[in-house]
Amino acid sequence: MTVPVRSLGFADAREAADLAAFLGRLLHYDRAAAVRLQAGGGALAVFGRPPSFEVLAIRTARLAGSHTFDVTVSAGELLEALDPQGADGPAADLPGPVTGPPWTGVLPPRSGWRPRPGLPSPAELGTVLADAVAEFRARDTALPEERRTRAERELIGQDIWSRTLGDTGLPLRAVHAAQSLGFLRPAPDFPVALLTAGSWMRLRTPFGSVALRGAGGGLGTLAVTVQRA
Repeated sequence: MTVPVRSLGFADAREAADLAAFLGRLLHYDRAAAVRLQAGGGALAVFGRPPSFEVLAIRTARLAGSHTFDVTVSAGELLEALDPQGADGPAADLPGPVTGPPWTGVLPPRSGWRPRPGLPSPAELGTVLADAVAEFRARDTALPEERRTRAERELIGQDIWSRTLGDTGLPLRAVHAAQSLGFLRPAPDFPVALLTAGSWMRLRTPFGSVALRGAGGGLGTLAVTVQRA
């Protein structure tokens, strides 16, 4: 959808700064990243796909005004346009639209989520992830020199991160994505929940959530979407 460039005001400087940090993470993995923006109800949702995780990620920010649009733009241009300390308040000029990559057409449902039991505590999730990272490093170190290639490392990663978490059916890659994107915290009382809606699963925290569905759902492989609560 073609949307004219407009100025977006944010509810406060923290909203704009948090969005800038999220865009920075996306650009760390893909300097040419595009993001899909959806605005409505006084909020802005920003979707991206860091290729290293093969995930779809979304971060929301509260807006100071009312806007309604759905457009895909350059993540780098949006980050450059953000001004958390603007003279008239935190704001950004919306960049011009770009041609969206295929993933922009596949998003998780907005409603219909139900609780699913069996999720470990945040502290336990942190331990599981630490053990997985240690295993990856050990297996990588043990590779003979002639097999120490990107393809071999990807095979090790696929084996580790495709494992499911207990009886939940949630792939460990989803937890890894949530932690890497800053959505998980190690505190024992940190609220986190696992939800389902049809073929989708969603790991929700106060800072974001990770939703995914199985192969055959339209993206070819497991699709992961990070959503802010």
